[in-house]
Amino acid sequence: MDSLKLLALDAEDLAVVSAHVQDAVFKTEGLSYDARRRVFSVVVNRFVWETADGRGKRFERRRAVLAFKRVEAVRSIGIDRRKGDAVLSLLALRFTPKGEGPEGTVELLMSGEASVALDVECVEVQLADTGGAWETSLKPRHPAA
Repeated sequence: MDSLKLLALDAEDLAVVSAHVQDAVFKTEGLSYDARRRVFSVVVNRFVWETADGRGKRFERRRAVLAFKRVEAVRSIGIDRRKGDAVLSLLALRFTPKGEGPEGTVELLMSGEASVALDVECVEVQLADTGGAWETSLKPRHPAA
């Protein structure tokens, strides 16, 4: 399979990126904010949902970078940055606009009620696979609500 590269410039695009990073796992040390460049990034091991059709028992994960641009502020809840080896599971990305303009807040929602909120000038998010795939026999499951 070819490497995935996606760009989100609005809430609809962000929903597509969110679907591709659902159940991505990453270590706390993979979170990074460059205030001068206004870029927040996270290095993840994403579950490859686009090939998980249920016909086989083997699934894939790929190393990827999720980069948020035009970030003005970063806040987090439930994340201890001192525990760099702590593993987090990303469930969804969500954008909440502020007023009528393109600015708003992008949220990274994680299991365990952890989250990161990014105040952004506008939605500008890139997802890019950075390495090869590896097999996993485990497919993420979510209990019905």
